[in-house]
Amino acid sequence: MHNFYQHSETGKYLFFAVSIILVGIFLYISNDLVKKLAQEERNKMEIWAAATRELATETSDGNIDLILKIIQSNTTIPVIITDENGMIAQYLNIDINTSDTTKLLSKKLADFKNNNDTSITIDLGDGMTQTLYYDDSILLKRLSYYPYIQLAVMILFALIAYIGLVSVKRAEQNKVWVGLSKETAHQLGTPISSLMAWIELLKSSSENESGIAEEIEKDVKRLSTIADRFSKIGSMPQKEKTDINSILEEAAAYMQHRISGKIEFTLTLPEEKENAMLCKPLIEWVIENLCKNAVDAMEGKGKLNITAQAEKGKIYIEISDTGKGIAKKNFNAIFKPGYTTKKRGWGLGLTLAKRIVEEYHNGAIYVKESTPGIGTTFRIELPRIA
Repeated sequence: MHNFYQHSETGKYLFFAVSIILVGIFLYISNDLVKKLAQEERNKMEIWAAATRELATETSDGNIDLILKIIQSNTTIPVIITDENGMIAQYLNIDINTSDTTKLLSKKLADFKNNNDTSITIDLGDGMTQTLYYDDSILLKRLSYYPYIQLAVMILFALIAYIGLVSVKRAEQNKVWVGLSKETAHQLGTPISSLMAWIELLKSSSENESGIAEEIEKDVKRLSTIADRFSKIGSMPQKEKTDINSILEEAAAYMQHRISGKIEFTLTLPEEKENAMLCKPLIEWVIENLCKNAVDAMEGKGKLNITAQAEKGKIYIEISDTGKGIAKKNFNAIFKPGYTTKKRGWGLGLTLAKRIVEEYHNGAIYVKESTPGIGTTFRIELPRIA
């Protein structure tokens, strides 16, 4: 199960890596196309500048028609020509939408000059020169924005698709949780009822002198509690105002009789009652699960501490151990379905704990701190009520 989880995580990262590479290739090709079009416009402007120079110096009528056709062919590229003193002598393809033409052209000229490599010197002879400044055509500007617009659309589409897939996956998971939990509770119900009847029969028998029936009854009640928890996992549980101290005291009492005597167990609670809207059986399950994981991590020897405190609108429960610890890179992974470091188990304990705390109680559960070889502290946050 752990290997499956690792493979699925690797596949996810590989998918993102391939997507980024494809997007990078797409942007590179698009930008290369824009650069080539910009170079084409540069070549056109050089021809246009040459035609302008020829028109200014041409004395015969032989090439006039051709030169005029070249000059008139530019209908898209904005152009401003200045004389040797920097004064505007001519402009083309610039929309004049104001009465102050001089101010508008001066601003356009300043914008053109700020662009790199968009000026061409025209030598008119006899020491006279003009300078041609031009801007990208509307078509080229649109093409330069297009890759980023398309990229934004792709990202938006991918985001919507991702959210949709996550929602579908979550809905399917919820159905699995509901079906599995209800079926487990149902399957446990029949043998538990039968065992209860046998216990009553054993109590009335003379063979119960050593109190065997009472001990079996405790285990059967425990099975009933487990079945009840599973039935509550299958749907939104009923919550009621509950003192967190009572829950932790009962969970601690249950765990103390089932852990090694070499484990030093401490429980620190607030002096006054601290209430929250809770489903008691499920929160007890979370506490017991974290404690069992802590005991397994310590391999039967160490310190286990449960601490609760209230601050403002929250109740904080911390469970600390002196066990193996958890690598920081796995702080989030341990709550994923199927993640486990044990030889046995499905790796669903912490997944269930997260579901109970966060989805059913609007709280949070996470690894507060952990150091390999030193220990781990889990924190549970629950909304506090008066």
